[in-house]
Amino acid sequence: MVEENVMDLVEKGLMLPLMEEFYTIQGEGFHKGAAAYFIRVGGCDVGCHWCDVKESWNAETHPPTHIDSIVANAEKYSNTIVITGGEPLTWDMGPLTEGLKAKNMNIHIETSGAYPLTGVWDWICLSPKKNKLPVGDIHKKAHELKVIVYNKHDFIFAEEQAAQVGEDCILYLQPEWSVRDKIMPLIVDYVMKHPKWKVSLQTHKYLNIP
Repeated sequence: MVEENVMDLVEKGLMLPLMEEFYTIQGEGFHKGAAAYFIRVGGCDVGCHWCDVKESWNAETHPPTHIDSIVANAEKYSNTIVITGGEPLTWDMGPLTEGLKAKNMNIHIETSGAYPLTGVWDWICLSPKKNKLPVGDIHKKAHELKVIVYNKHDFIFAEEQAAQVGEDCILYLQPEWSVRDKIMPLIVDYVMKHPKWKVSLQTHKYLNIP
């Protein structure tokens, strides 16, 4: 009975499978270099073979945590919150974001868009994946499009995704970390030829921080 009640709360977004939460410097995209509190939610079935947080995939390995506790912890550190995963939109983000908004926090999400958009957001970073394409109208709501480049075909995929976002959306190409030395020259050349794009780097890895 207790377990059934917990699962019901998870389904409603009142509890979430919390993998980790930490205060650090945003390493990627438009807000790189800014202090932010990260909430990493477990659960993802997108299945990118190069994912560097595969331990986030199985939601069952991460304890269901009440959103009141998550909000209370976040409030101690920063008014800029980044919700990531895993794939956070696997779950209903409405209750968590409402709780954070009640504390006047700025809330960002990093998502593949593979599930319908829920929640209230100040910044949406859409990072689409070939394995499971974005659904709904998230392209038009995205403030930032970040495409991870692992091979040359990813440039074609990036253009396909860029054709669907709004005109004010900022476009980023980011090398997949394990092949960065090989891919970075290709990205530099591509951005110089197609200057609507910008380069994003995982600067937190260079800084050796979470």
